[in-house]
Amino acid sequence: MTAGRVFLVGAGPGDPDLLTVKAARLISQARLVVYDRLVSPEIMAMLPEGCESLYAGKARGEHHLIQDEINALLLRLTGSGRDVLRLKGGDPFVFGRGSEEALFLARHSIPFEVVPGISAAAGCSTYAGIPLTHRGLATGVRFVTGHLRDDRKLDLDWTKLADPSTTLAIYMGLQSLPEISAELIAHGLAPDTPAAAIEAGTTPRQRRVIGTLADLAEHTRAARLHPPTLVVIGPVVSLAAELDWFGQMAEAGRT
Repeated sequence: MTAGRVFLVGAGPGDPDLLTVKAARLISQARLVVYDRLVSPEIMAMLPEGCESLYAGKARGEHHLIQDEINALLLRLTGSGRDVLRLKGGDPFVFGRGSEEALFLARHSIPFEVVPGISAAAGCSTYAGIPLTHRGLATGVRFVTGHLRDDRKLDLDWTKLADPSTTLAIYMGLQSLPEISAELIAHGLAPDTPAAAIEAGTTPRQRRVIGTLADLAEHTRAARLHPPTLVVIGPVVSLAAELDWFGQMAEAGRT
């Protein structure tokens, strides 16, 4: 029997209109999907009637399937000759563990394709009115994980991260935000550096909290934000009030 293929597809940050043409086509044709927690309900609703859906989501400290089990599942499904749509939030290769799954597939001679998606950093920041780079404010951007495997203590190069000319886009950093803020301030980043947290970015459920490096953690607690939340730190956040196009659309009832 010929082995099935795996399509590692980035579903983007949540808004179905942000799917690539290829991703939308594969979703519309899917017969079997293994999907992650961060794939939005709106995108899941695009799957055709009769498509078999298997949940493989992971949250902090709560894994429906651990990674080895997901790999074994893909091996078993493709071994039966079935094609699998492996649907991931954002981009599969940006903190999505897609590269780990691709390596597993390659080492087991399972054919696969990777379909990039708009990353959470790009999509959520844009819908929050925050450019990741801007002339005179930020000459670069760094994607950072705020969560390490096995809930170990964050061990990041704080000296390099505390660069006022670089925007920090921090994934999975909501719970560790107090530690992140304290370390960045201790390593020289100004406490009044603008900072934002964006919950469920690009979706109708989006919420945006704006503050400073020193007080953002307190503001997110008061607002009771929940994952998925992207944290953005840097002078570019100062433009959010003027560039809040999505918030203005929501107020006008046009989202």
